[in-house]
Amino acid sequence: MAKNRLKKNSILNFVAVAVLTIIGIVLSVCSFIIPYTNGATYNGFANSISLGLDLAGGISVVYDCSLSEDSNTDDLNAAIDATVSRLENVIGGEYSEAIITRQGNSEIRIEVPSVTDSNQIFELIGDPTPLYMTLTEGGDARISGSDISNVYVSYQNSQYGVVINFTDEGRTNFSNLTREAANGDQRIYIYLGEINSSNLWNQLTCTEQITSGSTFISSGDSSSSWTYEDAQNYSLQIMSGTFNVTLDLKESNVVSATLGSEALKYVIIGGAVGLVLIMLILWLRYGDFGLLASFALVIYIVLMLFFLQAISFVQLTLPGLAGIVLSIGMAVDGTVIIFEKTREDYRAGKKIPMAARNGFKRAFWPIFDSNITTIITSLVLYILGTSSIQGFAITLLIGIVLSMFMNLVIMRFFVKWYLPFNSVKAKRLHLPKQLKPIKEESVVEVVGAVGGDTNE
Repeated sequence: MAKNRLKKNSILNFVAVAVLTIIGIVLSVCSFIIPYTNGATYNGFANSISLGLDLAGGISVVYDCSLSEDSNTDDLNAAIDATVSRLENVIGGEYSEAIITRQGNSEIRIEVPSVTDSNQIFELIGDPTPLYMTLTEGGDARISGSDISNVYVSYQNSQYGVVINFTDEGRTNFSNLTREAANGDQRIYIYLGEINSSNLWNQLTCTEQITSGSTFISSGDSSSSWTYEDAQNYSLQIMSGTFNVTLDLKESNVVSATLGSEALKYVIIGGAVGLVLIMLILWLRYGDFGLLASFALVIYIVLMLFFLQAISFVQLTLPGLAGIVLSIGMAVDGTVIIFEKTREDYRAGKKIPMAARNGFKRAFWPIFDSNITTIITSLVLYILGTSSIQGFAITLLIGIVLSMFMNLVIMRFFVKWYLPFNSVKAKRLHLPKQLKPIKEESVVEVVGAVGGDTNE
């Protein structure tokens, strides 16, 4: 009865995992229209992965940086870091897959996949327009771009406008400005560009001090209110005027997607062929255990595709593909360690269940140590490396974490569920000849040996 119950539970477990895996495969590679929606399309994990410049093609721009006249710091490094952050707001709002990074001591590199017209990028940042606020028309600037932390489009009071968020220093300056305006002629004058009559952009009526650190600005005229596009253009203009550095174009390249798409196609074909060969070798070497490992490897790939598209900052590049291939190799290597340890214990005279238990136990630390070392290396590469090295590091990191989960969790459950069906037939596992004869063992002992922590 106990034996039949264990077999039934194992069958149900395998069927449940198989169904979930099939669903995962469908969700990974298939695209379809989502039922009961207005034609919304589901694209699948694989098609939703963000591709880097070398795979999707696009624009690569390098700017040389120098301190601007309005910069609120004399530290060029700090100014460049602040500008990178603000460029991410300006460009990232339009192109979510854009990568903005420092290069060398005084350069900023901008890479925007799937864009072939460089003017689209230059229009966003090529002509920064500083914003100034004065208390009197044509007077001295009380607020400038260095006081602004972020600008974005908002819809308030039945019209589109822009919300300006201030830095800590800007918040104090704006609070003082609104207090003085409220106690004076209740006017604040806003200029886009140099302070002169032709650049007067807007006037605010201020009746009380504003201490919240932000303000909403609209056209103020219901008959000629801004559209969303108007507000978006103004927000980009203002945000580009907050840069702490002057950006001088040094290099601009349009990268063709042809090479990347060909490389991606060949990597997919090569990877599929490689996986089939790996699964064949695993079966030839380890029999039924090899089939279980192949099943676990399919789950591993589905999880890899899911996390590559789910983690927002992951962008797949050619070096990233190399990280995936390396992590798959390490996942298979961990499986091999477990099964080889199992074979050694069986050859020494232990029964299959106890050999399997000892195989996982003896393989734990070699797998853990090697993977932890690789995880640390990946983190260092991601923190200190350039964008291409970071692409390699992040996919390797994801792959290594998943490989540990596959070998130390998934495979342990698979072997535990398998042994009630075969606890004595060594040929089905392609095990070597034993040095000592073995005795029959009950299925209950089998499951306990693999799933529990009992002593031999």
